[in-house]
Amino acid sequence: MVRDLKSQLMSGRMAAEALSFLRERRTPVESRPASTVILLRDTAAGPEVYLLRRQQSMAFAAGMTVFPGGRVDATDSSIADSWSGPSPEWFGERLGCSAETAAAYVAAAVRETFEESGVLLAGPDAESVVSDTSGDDWEADRVALESRELGFASFLHGRGLVLRADLLGAWAHWITPEFEPRRYDTRFFVAALPVGQVTRDVTSESDQVAWMSPADAVRAVEAGDTLMLPPTYLCCRDMIPYDTVADALAAAADREIRPIQPTVRVENDQAYLEMT
Repeated sequence: MVRDLKSQLMSGRMAAEALSFLRERRTPVESRPASTVILLRDTAAGPEVYLLRRQQSMAFAAGMTVFPGGRVDATDSSIADSWSGPSPEWFGERLGCSAETAAAYVAAAVRETFEESGVLLAGPDAESVVSDTSGDDWEADRVALESRELGFASFLHGRGLVLRADLLGAWAHWITPEFEPRRYDTRFFVAALPVGQVTRDVTSESDQVAWMSPADAVRAVEAGDTLMLPPTYLCCRDMIPYDTVADALAAAADREIRPIQPTVRVENDQAYLEMT
């Protein structure tokens, strides 16, 4: 499917949307900030990545296999007093945005990972991480966060936790193409599954979850067995060379991050997605 990293022939809904957008000269909708986390764990055979398949009923990326993630929420920018690790200013330099915006991206990454996998990158202090989030009380909080009945800052305050920003590495920056009716300005992060914690199939937005080696995930896409948007596919490809999760996290520290927004090229009435 997505073998050519620079040009991809589109089909189905995506191609129809792109051609209609260009022919009707529509104004693109504004992209919304979002975060996603490439959650990794070590195994004897090498690192694995956690993937979810989105419900067919979802308005965006229906049926696609994705990493945990979602939109930045209004409360995500108010966690400054529950923060541990590299400063928002440091993340702002890495992500190419203001410190306040960067803090919201990081907070959204941690919140969405908890909402969609039950994994929480937070702890009682700067040196520890919550060891178990599988109890009924944790699940009640996760559901309240997912429904927005509970804000993320209130969740951290109520449990006496600090967000462990040092457990996240900035990895990539993708912006949804202009022809899509729903668009996101998404920062990708990498993180290791904390010791003692386990992923849980809990989110209502997915119908299937799995740990897979990055190479197996790429092969499944190329065989046509799995659907992925280009950013997810390419991030899985990125993970293949690393022998351990620590290697991938170390690579994040020096990784160049630039915004990538695919464009459309039309040739003989066929639409191609161009990655530049």
